[in-house]
Amino acid sequence: MTDLFEASGIHPPDAPLADRLRPRTLEEVVGQDHLLGAGGPIRRMVEAGRLGSMILWGPPGTGKTTIARLLAQAAGYQFQQISAVFSGVADLKKAYEAARMRRAAGQSTLLFVDEIHRFNRAQQDGFLPFVEEGIVTLVGATTENPSFELNGALLSR
Repeated sequence: MTDLFEASGIHPPDAPLADRLRPRTLEEVVGQDHLLGAGGPIRRMVEAGRLGSMILWGPPGTGKTTIARLLAQAAGYQFQQISAVFSGVADLKKAYEAARMRRAAGQSTLLFVDEIHRFNRAQQDGFLPFVEEGIVTLVGATTENPSFELNGALLSR
């Protein structure tokens, strides 16, 4: 006998419920149609295969990480994730070097920074040269208002 999840093709059955129900494509994302739907600015970027850096702001559990993963997948970017809570300058340097090598091989990198607001102003400034040179496309996720928690230079990019 199959259960609802098996019947719908959602596997593995021992994964947490949130993981089993997570959207697998941008089309499965519920909400944000003004951004992700037909004609929306993020949808147009995906269709062009050129993502711009962005900050995803919202409460915990609303799909910021999932959307970032799906954007990378849909646009053909390599997804690389770090967390401001657990990462430091050394981790960022490794991420930049890996992205630089991918770029030399013709592969774009989406660098997803979870809890980006936890980096201090100087650390946030450290993203700028890599974003400006196109080494990485930065997608930050925050639960805090970016206008107050992120520096202006980073927001402007």
